Amino acid sequence: MTTTVTETNQVSIPPEIAREFDIHPGTQLEGANGGDGIIAVKPLPSRGELARQLLGAGRRWLKPGVDPIAELIREREQDEQREQADGQR
Repeated sequence: MTTTVTETNQVSIPPEIAREFDIHPGTQLEGANGGDGIIAVKPLPSRGELARQLLGAGRRWLKPGVDPIAELIREREQDEQREQADGQR
């Protein structure tokens, strides 16, 4: 497959490669010198994909029965109550 560089240094990715690597408008690509005159280009995961990969990554450090979200909400409510009390003094 051959592609041509435009005057603005842009290239078109052949459709077969774009499909194979799930490259679509908005996909970020990372380029590197592959040595021996080879340019290596790698699609980067989207922010959504990175979030999905991290989903549940910290669960092994949680104690059974702990609800970190409820705990965070409780802490923020306590902070807000303290700030309001400090403002009334």
